Amino acid sequence: MIYTVTFNPSIDYIVRLKKFTRGITNRTSSEEFYIGGKGINVSFVLSELGLDSTAFGFAAGFTGEAIIKGLDEMGVNADFITLKKGVSRINVKIKEAEESEINCQGPDISDEEFSELLSKTDVIKDGDTIVLAGSIPQTLGNDAYVRILERLKDRKVRIVVDAAKKLLTGCLKYKPFLIKPNRQELSEIFMKEIKTEKDIIDCVTELRKMGAKNVVVSLGPDGAILIDETGKLHKTGIVKEKVVNTVGSGDSMVAGFIAGYERSGSYEEALLLGTACGNATAFSPGLAKKEKIIEVLDKLREMQPDI
Repeated sequence: MIYTVTFNPSIDYIVRLKKFTRGITNRTSSEEFYIGGKGINVSFVLSELGLDSTAFGFAAGFTGEAIIKGLDEMGVNADFITLKKGVSRINVKIKEAEESEINCQGPDISDEEFSELLSKTDVIKDGDTIVLAGSIPQTLGNDAYVRILERLKDRKVRIVVDAAKKLLTGCLKYKPFLIKPNRQELSEIFMKEIKTEKDIIDCVTELRKMGAKNVVVSLGPDGAILIDETGKLHKTGIVKEKVVNTVGSGDSMVAGFIAGYERSGSYEEALLLGTACGNATAFSPGLAKKEKIIEVLDKLREMQPDI
């Protein structure tokens, strides 16, 4: 079984307008709402790929009620904890010539409520996969993921971490199966500008020395790089198509990588399906559906016939 954890889910409010001008009233051309959160996104795309998962997480207030209802409508098997205080966040995504985002902080999670989440992880057994993805409320501190992994340390669990800065690096001692930083996150971790492929490979090599088994770096229009647990370098490009939405592309890539490896045991296949899922979401108004993923995967195979 695959389990995902989303500490800070959201309702993503996407507004589209021809031009955004500061200091005046702007009128939208359209609006959309989506249930968001990195772990939730992974669970949804896994479902599209035919893999079952359970989404752990927290929800609060009237927005939390809408999130839980929305997850059920999406077909995501959610086991969420309802917080006593606060409201789950609404994130605003502004779509014009450039994309801008306003991401809110979300509700506080008490020690008692966090302990309830830890208890839920007791169902995870040898051979299962846990995906820790996204931000956490400031009140929990950067050791929240570590506390979960410490509870699981005596079980043979496949660990996937998609987070930034200390949230990510704190998990490396548990030898995660997969981490997926992007170029900006590498820059933040190593406190230097990442310009070349060599820079990326040097950073990935260091992350592997720190404990990560497989490291995928998503590079947007430049595709992706994977250095697997044997030290082998893999690359993939992207399909050229109109980008509609980049929100959730990285999470879709994580889901595709997990599914690709579960099915084939091949890192080439895992990277290819991961890239297809990330591309397919970028070409869709929301998270990618199965039909679009298959379409993009077929095009990627034509570009890389040796895989």
